[in-house]
Amino acid sequence: MPRYLVDVNLPRFFSQWNRDDFVHQHDLDPILHDAKIWDYAKHHDLTIITKDSDFSSRILLSDPPPKVIHVRLGNMDMRSFHEAIARCWQDVLAMNETHKLVIVHTDRVEGVR
Repeated sequence: MPRYLVDVNLPRFFSQWNRDDFVHQHDLDPILHDAKIWDYAKHHDLTIITKDSDFSSRILLSDPPPKVIHVRLGNMDMRSFHEAIARCWQDVLAMNETHKLVIVHTDRVEGVR
């Protein structure tokens, strides 16, 4: 059963997210608007993984579900992206258990309760 919804602005075929507990927006509907993504994630108690700051802004004014993991790595090639996520992903998932917003930077991971 999925626990995470990966937004369409992130890679669909990515080893960290090719598991049963991840669903990619592309598999639901690649053109869903943010409000529909939010509603779907809320209804299914999912964490949204995204590069879109709109979700971060919204969760700051809301209570979960959904939770949000905001990936703020900037523009980088796919190899660098994979390496950056692989370095911190276990910390991100652990922080997601206790925070409504987790922000992934190139040099740190931050959380908001």
